[in-house]
Amino acid sequence: MMKTRLPTIAIGLAAALACGTPAPAQQPAPAPAPSPAAPPASTPSPAQSTPLPTTTAPGPGPGANQAPTPPAPEKALPPSTPVPPTAGRVPLVANPGDPSDVDEVTLPAKPAAILSGTAKWDQAVPSLKDAIAKVEAALAQAGITATGKPLSVFTRTDDDGFQYEVMVPIEAAPNPRPAGLPDDLRFGATPSGKALRFTHKGPYEGIDQTYETVTAYLDAKGIIVQDAFVEEYLTPLASPSDEALEVNIYALPK
Repeated sequence: MMKTRLPTIAIGLAAALACGTPAPAQQPAPAPAPSPAAPPASTPSPAQSTPLPTTTAPGPGPGANQAPTPPAPEKALPPSTPVPPTAGRVPLVANPGDPSDVDEVTLPAKPAAILSGTAKWDQAVPSLKDAIAKVEAALAQAGITATGKPLSVFTRTDDDGFQYEVMVPIEAAPNPRPAGLPDDLRFGATPSGKALRFTHKGPYEGIDQTYETVTAYLDAKGIIVQDAFVEEYLTPLASPSDEALEVNIYALPK
């Protein structure tokens, strides 16, 4: 995400050998004996003198019954922040979007846990990822069920960075408030009403191109939108280069 993605108000956020063992050469029979003499008892047979190829898998020890040791897997470094699972949670709009088209949808207001923050443009993914993980961890610790995909609402932008609200939809806001929740975590509702849905598939570092499409569409239609754009992460926001990332982008007309 680049700082040019979102204008201040309207244009927000804008990979054994195949032939077997050879037969021994035939020895001529001694003359003038009437029949070939039997080989001496001490002479080895071809089967004895020619070793058979082995099919025993290589192993760490000489024993034939010892299983081979598999290669040790490469150790991957753990991510700085665990990616919370969201499989099975429903998005704000049930039917999937089309990356090649724009959908007119109606967003329902859903109860949500909300965490506000600020970030620099070059730290967008780590900042949003950490905020989502913080909300998810707090909900799990308090026994509050998360029901929807995580959202980011971009409330203000400038040349240096942006302000955001991370939201995780839940079944219902708890009353009374559970003890132990972070002081900066509050409860409210997700954005609601008529919206235009654009779908981005691919790395987050390329989402600017999708926002250029959003901007062009809004300009061509003369549509003025609210000050905040909404991103809904259908797949976990893992890294800027994640090819499997899918994001719904919602623009709410005024």
